[in-house]
Amino acid sequence: MSAAARVLDRLERVKPTGPGRWIAACPAHEDRAPSLSIRETDDGRVLLHDFAGCDIENVLAAMGLELRDLFERPPEPYSAASRSRIPARDLLELISHEVDVTVIIIAEMIDAQTPTEEGWRRLALAAARIGRARDHAHGK
Repeated sequence: MSAAARVLDRLERVKPTGPGRWIAACPAHEDRAPSLSIRETDDGRVLLHDFAGCDIENVLAAMGLELRDLFERPPEPYSAASRSRIPARDLLELISHEVDVTVIIIAEMIDAQTPTEEGWRRLALAAARIGRARDHAHGK
């Protein structure tokens, strides 16, 4: 059962308001007019908002659900631990430098109206260095 189906099955007076969007009576308070907004994201998460002001914890408790029930699959951590031996600060410095180089070259190209072969090569090198820094930060 999808996360959205799990939530919708426990609500009353559910009405669709658009693709992947519904409004329903909030189970955490006496709701004369439906005030609970439900939205399913592209990755299967369910977002809830009660316009009457009920906290998400109270809404979920009234439905007999937990926060994890709003996810199709367990959420990924915000940042995976890096196995990189290069400090993040150094990687960010490298990326910052390459972005600066890129901006300068693009500005020169705009002024000259004609990209030079050297400018294109340096842009390609900057893109490659940024990509390698990203991959290194991800432990690849």
